[in-house]
Amino acid sequence: MSPANPSGQLRTPLIAGNWKMYKTIEQAEEFIAALLPRVSSVDGVDIAICPPFTALQAMVDSTRGSRVAVYAQNMHYAPEGAFTGEVSAAMLDEIDVGGVVLGHSERRELFGETDRALAQKVPAALAAGLQPVLCVGETEDERERGDTERKLRHQVQEGLARVAPERLGEIVIAYEPIWAIGTGQVATAEQAQEAIAFVRALVADRSQEQAQSTRILYGGSVKPDNAAELLALPDIDGALVGGASLDAESLAAIVAAVSGTDRQP
Repeated sequence: MSPANPSGQLRTPLIAGNWKMYKTIEQAEEFIAALLPRVSSVDGVDIAICPPFTALQAMVDSTRGSRVAVYAQNMHYAPEGAFTGEVSAAMLDEIDVGGVVLGHSERRELFGETDRALAQKVPAALAAGLQPVLCVGETEDERERGDTERKLRHQVQEGLARVAPERLGEIVIAYEPIWAIGTGQVATAEQAQEAIAFVRALVADRSQEQAQSTRILYGGSVKPDNAAELLALPDIDGALVGGASLDAESLAAIVAAVSGTDRQP
């Protein structure tokens, strides 16, 4: 079962598949046709896919009435403007996209995403009715230097700085150790739980009550064979899945792993 917060409510686990720059519309349609029957009867877990921009509308149309939500991989914080190559929250909302991944490590490292920009993106997504998924995490060098907590503190505090305390529980945070993304390396259960518990404590610095409602995901080479162990940890509320989300059977197996996990508060 999902861990309970002090008010007795449960945090519903979330499995979100981040496709990155993979899948044409045709490939996405083939994927969703294979996924939906595999997850139609699963209870107690939220499911989302994060296609590239070109496939968002097709996936929204193909998932209507299903258990699967559609999230974007990025957005700009401004409602409109001279920002070539960007899309706004209103543009995503218009086509019924349900959420958006913000600050993925690849956006930060390859495309210059800054904490200052994320401090504006997170509340902009919330204001538009989108589910923000704020990504945080340390590099291998930072972990080896003992700087994991310093890095996480900076990213969480900056990313949530403009979110009202009473709305913190509406944010999803994804902890993704950069050294484990696409490398086949996975944080040990102890490493993952320790980092995610620390992230929850950072939210609790703003609001203890809201911290117990905030869903915190693990991301970093999550696969069907390691999902159950990670998702059974008390502070881990699901996963942001990369490569393993590109195959419908694989993603469905991860969903099944969390739905069948007995998690204690």
